[in-house]
Amino acid sequence: MLPWTLRSAARRLASATRAAAAASASAAARSPAPATRQDSSLLDHREEPWRGSPVREDVFWPDEQRLSTLRRQHRTKASRDHSGLTRQLLDFQHDTVNEPDGDYDPLGQLKARFMDFKQRNYVENSTKYQNLAEQQTPEFMVVACADSRVCPTSILGLQPGDAFTVRNIANLVPPYEHGASETTAALEFAVNTLKVPNVLVVGHSRCGGIQALMSMKNKKDDSSSRSFIRDWVSLGKSARLSTEAAAGNLNFESQCRHCEKESINSSLLNLLTYPWIEERVKEGTLNLHAGYYNFVDCTFEKWTLVYRPGLEGGSKYAIKNRSTWS
Repeated sequence: MLPWTLRSAARRLASATRAAAAASASAAARSPAPATRQDSSLLDHREEPWRGSPVREDVFWPDEQRLSTLRRQHRTKASRDHSGLTRQLLDFQHDTVNEPDGDYDPLGQLKARFMDFKQRNYVENSTKYQNLAEQQTPEFMVVACADSRVCPTSILGLQPGDAFTVRNIANLVPPYEHGASETTAALEFAVNTLKVPNVLVVGHSRCGGIQALMSMKNKKDDSSSRSFIRDWVSLGKSARLSTEAAAGNLNFESQCRHCEKESINSSLLNLLTYPWIEERVKEGTLNLHAGYYNFVDCTFEKWTLVYRPGLEGGSKYAIKNRSTWS
């Protein structure tokens, strides 16, 4: 908002300008002579405040209604923009376009891989893919990291239809009270609609998200700048605090390695904060698993969470079936 002195001056200027404009209009009404080019330009100025006169207060101090209108117009324009792009795709249909040779095409390799997939997988297993086109019944719901080096489909040999998958920074599962996110929506659909029997949280070595988490201080730092990464990884704060308590005497790399697994276990416990997940786990129709992929030496460690809600005294949680694939 402008300082009060500037607002006052602007109002006075606006008032004086309106008075001058009214006087000019009155004089023009008394005179039968046609408007000159200069008179016409003055009239234009009254309709275009950015050209100098008069000063409009609503330009400097838009009220909430005006701001709401501007936001609505922006959303409408954005809607028209993506609708226009979709219309172009529909008009294009299945026509082919000769792709230029010589220049680097980042999608060229993807095209070759897709054509290979179509011939080797889709065509040779057409019945399977036709069935998948009708419905999916995946065995797993996988929560994995978005890191390009950690592709659960490749490292675990998952095929289309095997796993309903969501990937995010640091493979975090927010607690139920966190609210809606792409991860919570995927969990709800996989557990309640697809009825998957297994949820697998996959973490990995040298995770940049965990490094960002471990670099955070107890007090707020760099709060002047917004960081989506910091806001997201802060969901793993309890894993960081546990790591500092258990491995605070180790170097930073070792602390991060400890926190990578601590964070996976934290996500497993967060899964149980969802009422419909806890209910199915207690019924024995849903199992919660963890995996840790070390891409430095290509090993995979896995374990399963045991939940004993009726246990009195001692922990309700335990680990079973731990093993390392190497």
